[in-house]
Amino acid sequence: MPETFDLIVRGGDVINHAGRGPADIGVRGGKVVAMGDLSQASAGEVFDASGLLVMPGVIDTQVHFREPGLEWKEDLETGSRGAVLGGVTAVFEMPNTQPNTTDPDALADKLARAKDRMHCDHAFYVGGTHENARFLGELERLPGCCGIKVFMGASTGTLLVQDDEGVEQVLRHINRRAAFHSEDEYRLAERRELARTGDWTSHPEVRDAQAAIQSTERLVRIARSLGKRIHVLHVTTRDEIAYLAAHKDIASVEVTPQHLTLAAPEAYERLGAYAQMNPPIRTAEHRDGLWVGIANGVVDVIGSDHAPHTKEEKARPYPASPSGMPGVQTLLPIMLTHVAEGRMSLERLVDLTSHGANRIFNLADKGRLAVGFDADLTLVDLKARRTITHDAQANRSGWTPFDGFEAKGWPMATIIRGQVVMRDDEVVAPHRGQPVRFAETLAG
Repeated sequence: MPETFDLIVRGGDVINHAGRGPADIGVRGGKVVAMGDLSQASAGEVFDASGLLVMPGVIDTQVHFREPGLEWKEDLETGSRGAVLGGVTAVFEMPNTQPNTTDPDALADKLARAKDRMHCDHAFYVGGTHENARFLGELERLPGCCGIKVFMGASTGTLLVQDDEGVEQVLRHINRRAAFHSEDEYRLAERRELARTGDWTSHPEVRDAQAAIQSTERLVRIARSLGKRIHVLHVTTRDEIAYLAAHKDIASVEVTPQHLTLAAPEAYERLGAYAQMNPPIRTAEHRDGLWVGIANGVVDVIGSDHAPHTKEEKARPYPASPSGMPGVQTLLPIMLTHVAEGRMSLERLVDLTSHGANRIFNLADKGRLAVGFDADLTLVDLKARRTITHDAQANRSGWTPFDGFEAKGWPMATIIRGQVVMRDDEVVAPHRGQPVRFAETLAG
């Protein structure tokens, strides 16, 4: 009697840890249960993946979906809609909402808001502060928490931890890997007077490379003295890449598609406030340094740092204009274009968008396309040529810094736990997102 499945993804070119080649994928109960030639098997649903590359589901480990408190910029529904349209199956959302996510009630509120509204799977960071440092060991073990996030450079509410003693207290009380926005707030404060009104090219002068490397060196020194694991978010300088290469035993590294693609001063001259984010878009020599980090294995994950603001807010003259740009929906098309243009291999892309997150965040059942794992799949057409536009963006603010960008490769379907959520640029099974599970917090 032929084997039966809930779903068979048939005829695709599968890429995973074993390599790349033709294979069918059998799904039952939301899990991958078979891979290979399933031509004799039957299923309640068959997805014809002929001509498509079947990747492990893309995981975006840094997004700001702005809810609660800032929903005019973005919310959990619109942010996650953009995620699945972009082939992203899971996101880790940041704590600088209003109120900040710094206690059990705030985390529970986000999980409740996400239930039956978010389209992709999700987890939420808890912000580390001076005030809650002694409780972080308990907070990081709560279900739905992807870890502790610390801002060493300016942020909202009480989230700024600029001093070494504060960073030490956060790390001393936790056991999981903590994520850091690494810019030296003391240096940033000294350099704010360098901002030229209406001139966005001065942004990377105010937040210079020294502010980043200085902070990262402090952070690594403290983490090493305590024997703690750290994750350095949105690294932007060649100096940090070279430095962190010597500290991979404790430090993992994220870069963004924006910093791998855009460069100063051209991006600021062309895009104005739409190119403004923290840490800033830097010169081509720093962008090239990030690509060295991709090539030699220093970089562990790609995160979008999706952080939208409205067009009206962005219309303010610098430095009154806010920092941040959308990115979750364009992460994969941008990175597929880099693959098509020879800057990295498909295998490296898969490592950066799924396997890396699995390793450094100890995901319980995601980040690998393998039997026994969640059936999270991103299906892409490597031959597709599409133009990224403002109008196609699901984010509430309705813009992208990549308007007009010609993408080489496009996500055609997003499958989450065996459910086809997005197909052909349309969300076909909305509001199915569930909390991500982590090996270090399975017992809660």
